[in-house]
Amino acid sequence: MKILVTGGAGFIGSNFIRLILEKYGDYEVVNLDKLTYAGNLDNLRDVEKDERYRFVQGDICDPQVVDKVMNGVDAVVNFAAESHVDRSIGGPADFIHTDVYGTYVLLEAARQHGVGRYLQISTDEVYGSIRDGSFSETDILDPSSPYSASKAGGDMQVMAYHTTFGLPTLITRSSNNFGPYQHVEKLIPLFITNAMEERELPLYGDGTNVRDWIYVTDNCEGIDAVLHEGEVGRIYNIGGGNERDNITITRMILEILGKPESLIKRVSDRLGHDFRYSIDCSRARALGWSPAHDFESALRETVQWYVDNRWWWEKQKGEEFQEYYKQQYEGKSE
Repeated sequence: MKILVTGGAGFIGSNFIRLILEKYGDYEVVNLDKLTYAGNLDNLRDVEKDERYRFVQGDICDPQVVDKVMNGVDAVVNFAAESHVDRSIGGPADFIHTDVYGTYVLLEAARQHGVGRYLQISTDEVYGSIRDGSFSETDILDPSSPYSASKAGGDMQVMAYHTTFGLPTLITRSSNNFGPYQHVEKLIPLFITNAMEERELPLYGDGTNVRDWIYVTDNCEGIDAVLHEGEVGRIYNIGGGNERDNITITRMILEILGKPESLIKRVSDRLGHDFRYSIDCSRARALGWSPAHDFESALRETVQWYVDNRWWWEKQKGEEFQEYYKQQYEGKSE
């Protein structure tokens, strides 16, 4: 099988590529990535010389580039997206362009090339916040941020292409991922690396917002199960079953690193901050998938990975990131 992975130089995409190459000896992977600030070829150093792997730098919003890489592909897995909620609040346009229009370009090319399976990687954030219970795949979408709205728009395009054109599509919606190779703008790697540098940890509001956390390789295994075993036209939630509030996560990181809680800096809450995400994953579990990692052990492994790989993340905290960080957090104490 030949798989086109878009956004494969990003966090989840790179972990997925590594999984596929390790798991299936006869599979080929083409990685199409624009290499924005969040795309990093260092994520795939260990597979870049594999004869079954090929990297192409390009934008999913470019129909000519997409048409070329789609030729001869059996399946498409679309990870490519603008994905950071905070950045979407400051500049929604890039999110709409990539997450909606880029998805359309991929779908149209997949239709023209007769691709056997198209899998869209989405997020539990499209459902919005829920105080009690968990969202199922059939619940109404109620996104709160420009990011989650753009992902919901992409999902709608995928569903429409299945209904109208019969394109064999699938969608996965995962909970919050964590693990190796996650960009330092996200909560867990930001707090790990800041604590290592004895810098403040900017915690939104009172820290009681709840997320369900899944170790990235567990999500990748779930995506693999859906790609191979999922019923076309269906959506599959993939969650870790590890609901924690942000203050608990913060304290766990500090405890693992042996750092004081005085590093916690409470900052003004994010605009439109959803209180709790929770998803019912029984449909994915029916495929034989289940998460293999318990949260506490996986978090310790993740912290250790960042401790052992300063070379990887220190370069991310350059001038552009420092400017973003200053605008996002400084001068916003509670």
